[in-house]
Amino acid sequence: MNKKKASFLKMQSIKTKLIVVLCSILALTILGCWLANQLFLPIYYQHSKISTLSDSFRKIDNIVKNDNAFQKGAGQNGLSEKSINTLDSLTENGSMNTYLFRISDYFGILQYTFCYPSADSLSNIQKENVRDKTMDYVVGLVNGYVERDGRELIKGNTSYQVFKSYDERIGSYYLELFGRIDSGDFVYMSTNYQSMKESVAVSNRFLAYIGVIAVLISGILLFMIGNNFTKPIVYLTDIATRMSQLDFEAKYPVNTEDEIGKLGNSINLLSERLEETISELKSANNELQKDIENKIQIDEMRKDFLSNVSHELKTPIALIQGYAEGLHDNINDDSESREFYCDVIIDEANKMNKMVKKLLTLNQIEFGKNQITFERFDIVQVVRSVIQSATLLAEQKGAEIYMEETEPVYVWADEYMVEEIVTNYISNAINHVDGEKRIRVTLEMRENVVRVRVFNTGNQIPEDELDKIWIKFYKVDKARTRAYGGSGIGLSIVKAIVDSMNQQCGVRNCQNGVEFWFDLDRKS
Repeated sequence: MNKKKASFLKMQSIKTKLIVVLCSILALTILGCWLANQLFLPIYYQHSKISTLSDSFRKIDNIVKNDNAFQKGAGQNGLSEKSINTLDSLTENGSMNTYLFRISDYFGILQYTFCYPSADSLSNIQKENVRDKTMDYVVGLVNGYVERDGRELIKGNTSYQVFKSYDERIGSYYLELFGRIDSGDFVYMSTNYQSMKESVAVSNRFLAYIGVIAVLISGILLFMIGNNFTKPIVYLTDIATRMSQLDFEAKYPVNTEDEIGKLGNSINLLSERLEETISELKSANNELQKDIENKIQIDEMRKDFLSNVSHELKTPIALIQGYAEGLHDNINDDSESREFYCDVIIDEANKMNKMVKKLLTLNQIEFGKNQITFERFDIVQVVRSVIQSATLLAEQKGAEIYMEETEPVYVWADEYMVEEIVTNYISNAINHVDGEKRIRVTLEMRENVVRVRVFNTGNQIPEDELDKIWIKFYKVDKARTRAYGGSGIGLSIVKAIVDSMNQQCGVRNCQNGVEFWFDLDRKS
């Protein structure tokens, strides 16, 4: 049962809960008022009536004391008109019957003399009724209190007693007071008690009807008002749901400065902060991913570098060691053989020296240690200078190197680095030239750059290896590369230099050879 109740409450909206709670509070309040009326109103009413009777008794005593005519006319039963009017007002306001009278004992017979109301205004029945109701009290004053059926003493002192009595003739309760004032006269007052019970019953019925109507009307009003209160909460819930789905576009329109408005501001601020934080986390994660990839790449490069360097150095070191041991052991005594051994050692040492220098150059460029200095210079002059230096080597291969351009062409770049590129391209062309054995250098003017082309006749590079030739130590024809002492680093240096200057380089197969190219900035 408790589980079902808890489940039911969970399913209800705040609006429903609000209506139920407030209506319940209202109903309990009305029920409490009804119970209070039922239980305590009679007691309070009785106490109030007793207080009214007691206060009226004291006021009558004062009225009689202050009525000089009545006091001077002792033995007379007349009151002044003023006193009579005062007593009338007191009786009417207190909703009670009031009698002021004197009792005389004539030879054991009690005689009543009515002072208020006057004896003339009272009927014989009224007089007999007063005598009947008060006779026991008078006897009680002389002989002590006499119990009477249907009568209950609820308050008493030396001056008066208040009783709760039941009248069988009319079937109702009433309160009555009997007492003796300071003048020696007697006072008898009575008021209906049954009317109070009827009033309480009517009041409770009226309260019950009003309570039901109030609960119904309150429920309707609360339903209408609840929509206004819960609508912003529903909106905020929707925004929070969208935030949980990483949608930060929705914002709460703050139109008030109450708690809902402050909550809306907090939700909007939270949305902005979450968006910024997630953006920062994504950026940091992206940078971290790049760092991880770079680290992996560097580790792989380091491994490849060590592997390739050890491989490239293994052969010349072995040759140097072998020929050096031959010289040491005097394998060949003739001077020609010793000279040959020395030439081989020198040649292999030179190859190792060149490779180490190229590796150092490549390392400086890749890690940004080699400062690039941009300056304006004539690229034609640089190319012709490299061609002139390589002419002797080309003639040994039976190759021809030529360049058609003669007019100066100015570019912006690092002149030393550009010379290194051209040297590597021409050296590569000489090593791989074949067929007609022609090497041609041309310049192509483009929109913002000058494209330097180095073409050599010979065998084409396999298409699947065109992108690999820029990799360190990669060799298309390893046997041929070994023959001329190549290390597979020259083109890697070219790629690193071109990248450092934010330019492009490439290679393509032509009809009867291969063409390498690179771009230089020619904007002034």
